[in-house]
Amino acid sequence: MVRSVYITSAEGHSGKSTIALGVLDTLSREVGRVGVFRPVARSRDERDYVLELLLDHDGVDIAYEDALGVGYDDVHADPDLALTRIVERYRAVERQCDAVVVIGSDFTDVSTPTELSFNARVAANLGAPVLLVLGGRVSGAAGGRGLAESGGRSAEDMRRFAEVTVAELADEHAQLIGVIANRADEDQLEQIAEAIGEVVDVPVWTLPEDRVLVAPTVRSVMEACDGQLIAGEEELLGREALGVVVAGMTMENVLPRLTEGALVLIPGDRSEVLVAVLMAHASETFPSVAGIMLYGGFDIPSSVLLLIDGLDPSLPMIRTSFNTYETVLRVTETRGRLAAESQRKFDTALGLFERHVDRERLLASLDVTRSDVVTPLMFEYDLLERARGDLKHIVLPEGGDDRILRAANTLLERGVAQLTILGESFEVRSRAIELGLDISKAEVLSPYDDVLRQKFAEEYARLRAHKGMTVEAARDVVTDVSYFGTMMVHLGLADGMVSGAAHTTAHTIRPGFEIIKTQPGVSVVSSVFLMCLADRVLAYGDCAVIPDPTSEQLADIAVSSARTAEQFGIDPRVAMLSYSTGTSGSGADVEKVRAGTELVRERWHDLPVEGPIQYDAAADAAVAAAKMPGSEVAGRATVFIFPDLNTGNNTYKAVQRSAGAVAIGPVLQGLNKPINDLSRGALVRDIVNTVAITAIQAQAAEASA
Repeated sequence: MVRSVYITSAEGHSGKSTIALGVLDTLSREVGRVGVFRPVARSRDERDYVLELLLDHDGVDIAYEDALGVGYDDVHADPDLALTRIVERYRAVERQCDAVVVIGSDFTDVSTPTELSFNARVAANLGAPVLLVLGGRVSGAAGGRGLAESGGRSAEDMRRFAEVTVAELADEHAQLIGVIANRADEDQLEQIAEAIGEVVDVPVWTLPEDRVLVAPTVRSVMEACDGQLIAGEEELLGREALGVVVAGMTMENVLPRLTEGALVLIPGDRSEVLVAVLMAHASETFPSVAGIMLYGGFDIPSSVLLLIDGLDPSLPMIRTSFNTYETVLRVTETRGRLAAESQRKFDTALGLFERHVDRERLLASLDVTRSDVVTPLMFEYDLLERARGDLKHIVLPEGGDDRILRAANTLLERGVAQLTILGESFEVRSRAIELGLDISKAEVLSPYDDVLRQKFAEEYARLRAHKGMTVEAARDVVTDVSYFGTMMVHLGLADGMVSGAAHTTAHTIRPGFEIIKTQPGVSVVSSVFLMCLADRVLAYGDCAVIPDPTSEQLADIAVSSARTAEQFGIDPRVAMLSYSTGTSGSGADVEKVRAGTELVRERWHDLPVEGPIQYDAAADAAVAAAKMPGSEVAGRATVFIFPDLNTGNNTYKAVQRSAGAVAIGPVLQGLNKPINDLSRGALVRDIVNTVAITAIQAQAAEASA
């Protein structure tokens, strides 16, 4: 049975998209296929940004056109016919999914005072229970402004608002399963929940206002003012403008009024103010502003342009032809939108939802139970959830890489790990702020820190004394970020390290070989990829470290891979792969695998292991029945051990590309403490997953200590 939820509000600007994203994300953790449906679109000609945001979520695979019902014009022309079409189009989406998130209309059509009633009527006809979103800010023009102030509702206001709204839902026979007061006064969250609870007998949750979510991006403001980017990095247009400073005054009066994240509006003929703001932004003693908008349509003198070019500013500078009044009006009326391209908004919205909404209770209200199938997205969510269960401290040595900073923003907002980022503090934090990221909860540490550098040098010299290492030479070695991060892990200042976005695998793991060393009984460090197929997760080893393992090394790889699989909820059934199955072939390569298999059986007596075995016999039940009947591994293998790096690396990439599998890794195994390597082409998502994996490995290491 398909489970659905209809998310609606009683007015515009309630932050319904934040709630829809949180519900969609929650359902994606539990079921394989989640759909999105928008019964009434704001326009048939313009793309609906809320719908695009939700369809862009990794857990959704629905075409934009299929997710739309009707437009406002259709509802005005014939409400009954529009409702019929909505139901028909919804059923088509429902047939493709295990659960559907339905997003009610946006109250942009002011000519329809009965819009909530129509939403309730749609929900009743779809058989979708309603999750009601009540805005904690006063609706209307002021309430919708991202850069303008608007009033908040008191607990009593919210109680009366809920009373009227719930009655309207009941009149249309819509089933209410929960109420979320969004954008509520942070100081009254409990009082608001209690007040609404007097009106309804369903769960009530309250989410506070978050200035990042309601702030427009610099790009949005630029578009609202028909502006052009004349200098600075285009990538930084995604930063949120958290305030506005109208700099129509002298330089000495402008500087004290600059605020963190503000968009500074400067008359185009005030060159001295422009240069002063650029210098203030670059200074450690002034706030970091989000951008500069030059209004009035004036041309900047060539001498000033030459000066600005010499400063090489990254800060976006925008020019508009509008005058002071029109520019200020357009800027302050620009609304903040939750969009897929704004990573900070995306992370902030999900983090806010996770902290304030009881997801288990929400799922129980929807009568949703976890699917037996494990999709890649569900597996990734499980990683984050397990990492959150026992926070570990992870060091990220590559603070100069924007991907690391973006991943850090996500990890910190979602509460996945405590972080130390290596780099010069001012440079790292300034770049994060420029990118519109919040890494304030992370420690930023210089690898040239005098105290730690000396401490690490003395310890490294002790460890490598047999190689002739001196403390003086070690002082230079440990300033390398991979060595510095590894020493932090070795001395217990961090629980694990993730590196490799900007360094080679050898550069990342060599310090681990020298300092962390291998676990007792393990002779080699190896790796696995966690291969997330459409319905299950497999472990492939070794695909990244040992080029041509011996029989003994193969046994080490198999045992380590089986243990890693167990750590991540995979029941290990090990296939020792070869071009021959059972006793059908011979040769040095086959004998190496056969000997390795026997060593695995000696070391782990009750571990299901089979080898030598071909891949098809290990993975396909029909082939297994013919080639190796009666085997507890053949046709059911979950851990695949390749005979050499050439085979393993090519196979994981072939499966990744041909079968659309998500490959997480390489996950290093065999070290006393977790160190993990990233691909230099790693995406932010890869970094987040690898940090979560490292944290889980650290949890396991602590448990077994």
